[in-house]
Amino acid sequence: MKDNKIIRITDTTLRDGHQSLWATRMRTDDIINIIDTIDNVGYYSLEVWGGATFDVCLRFLRENPWERLRLIKSKAKKTPLQMLLRGQNVVGYKNYPDDLVDRFVETAHENGIDIFRIFDALNDSRNLNAAIKAVKKHGAHAQGSLSYTISPVHTIKKYVQDAKEQVDMGIDSLCIKDMAGLLSPTMSHKLISALNENLDIPIQVHCHATSGMSESSYYEGIKAGAGAIDCAISSMAGFSSQPPVETINAMFKETEFDTGLDIDALRKINKYFADLSPKRSKGRGHEPIIDSEILVHQIPGGMISNFRSQLEQQDALEKLPEALEEVTKVRKDLGYPPLVTPTSQIVGTQAVMNVIMGERYKVVPQEVKNYVKGMYGRPPAPIDPKFVKQILGDEKPIDHRPADDLEPMLPNATKNVANPELIETEEDILSYCLFPEVSVEYFKWRAIAEDKRPKTPADIEFEAFVEETQPEKKVAVQAGSEVPASPMLHSEDYDGVNTILEKAAKMQLNELVIRKGDFNLSLRSGNGSAKGHVYEEAAIEQTTSAVETKPARPAGEEEVVEKAEEQGSQDYKDTIDAVMAGTYYGASGENVPPFVEEGKTVNKGDTICVLEAMKLFNEIEAPENCKIVKILVKNGEMVAKNQAIMAIEKM
Repeated sequence: MKDNKIIRITDTTLRDGHQSLWATRMRTDDIINIIDTIDNVGYYSLEVWGGATFDVCLRFLRENPWERLRLIKSKAKKTPLQMLLRGQNVVGYKNYPDDLVDRFVETAHENGIDIFRIFDALNDSRNLNAAIKAVKKHGAHAQGSLSYTISPVHTIKKYVQDAKEQVDMGIDSLCIKDMAGLLSPTMSHKLISALNENLDIPIQVHCHATSGMSESSYYEGIKAGAGAIDCAISSMAGFSSQPPVETINAMFKETEFDTGLDIDALRKINKYFADLSPKRSKGRGHEPIIDSEILVHQIPGGMISNFRSQLEQQDALEKLPEALEEVTKVRKDLGYPPLVTPTSQIVGTQAVMNVIMGERYKVVPQEVKNYVKGMYGRPPAPIDPKFVKQILGDEKPIDHRPADDLEPMLPNATKNVANPELIETEEDILSYCLFPEVSVEYFKWRAIAEDKRPKTPADIEFEAFVEETQPEKKVAVQAGSEVPASPMLHSEDYDGVNTILEKAAKMQLNELVIRKGDFNLSLRSGNGSAKGHVYEEAAIEQTTSAVETKPARPAGEEEVVEKAEEQGSQDYKDTIDAVMAGTYYGASGENVPPFVEEGKTVNKGDTICVLEAMKLFNEIEAPENCKIVKILVKNGEMVAKNQAIMAIEKM
């Protein structure tokens, strides 16, 4: 019996799996509690970092992504760790200077990353060069990538040409990054065959399962010469995640190929994440198993759940079919970019804007303008000059590497930090460079004593979900007993509940009932009789605001509608209203002068503020010449669509 050929498998559960299915809500403890078993499976590598995990760790989970990486590395001794690096975008949504790219790569490698999968959304090799050089310089494995998509200009010849450019830059291996599940079995075989004929480096295939073709595409890709594929444990696989590793293992068992994986370990891991899923998915995962529409709109797995959420936040979820159709039109206008971060956000957000505004390109986010200007790189197909004129006006697109226009960042990285004492390490500086506002919020939260820290946005988000889906939850406390531990109710959820419990302890109670969302809380005291059917009521009134849990701002659940109604009750004759739901910023950064001030006059078209929505910063312009009478919202505050943000006097 001849020896089977071993297929190398990268496990994506700890990065792309939960990013695609759970909106990246996996905690560090979730990983550490199972990492020993995962490390013993026999994987080629573990994708554990990069992509949206960095941002979400800070923004929602209130965790240090660097500490997460160190902890994983301390436990995973056998399996190389891998990250997804967005080329010149690093782990952010725009281009950063070369010095930041180099230092980030060096620090990530020092903290445990062995393999860097480097990609550019436009397959513009100029945006990959600095990252590839940095990875090679610091002694790690540089894996190049082809962001796979379907369009009139994306041919096998073009993909081979793009791959050759990356090989010339020194990559050690190449990944076909099929972020939306578009790679068909036939194209998988043809493309990998062509790459193997022209290149002399290992080929890896990364597919999402959204369209239902991924397992077959893997099979054809392996037969054509691919040496590695990406999978996730079955309870974290399928739909917008990767194919299940158990299925792939069974498929190849009857061929000349083998995965060499520990099946018993896989079963243990699968049960672990199946048990964890209800706490982390927050209702995500009820989508259809197969989405054939992906073959039309091409929205990738990591974005589709956020796309629905974005429309819901704008009170426009019913416009989802129209928005998906608009994505294909915007993508054509922008030269057929592959839909992967950041171009997926750029195209998707513009499509949502066009739909909710009822007019195409009435509002154009700055990132879309930057894209058309060439600041993200070369579009795969030339953009119509008339469209360029529509978006840019008299500005001219650039024709050089976008990062060439960026000054080194690290020497003056923290000069605008209002509270520099919050920064503890050099890693904090890197985090701040990538996500200034988000990092500062995390640093402030971290500086609070551990027992006094407010709940994380992710925890508040989960509790709000439980309250919404299980409104009948209540807690019954027998006289003299302690409040039972429950993930659905904690005494700190309510202002004043501890006071109620203190009073309850002094009374002979048959029962204390606390209901979430009630306007009143009542304590009923028994009369001491054996039957206990007669009650005296000691009513303790609580206002709605004292009872209801207020989700934190980043979770997107703040009661901005109530604030809008309060402001609407003011007698303002003329106002400028928010064109979308989002986070209001009156300036472009800390210690930066505001766009406008009360009492000042502005001209039509002047930028008056920024609304952060759908991961993009959207500059809001004055609709006419006017005087700013009063700014009605605070910096960093969530606003609702159509909420008044400024009172004005028309000129």
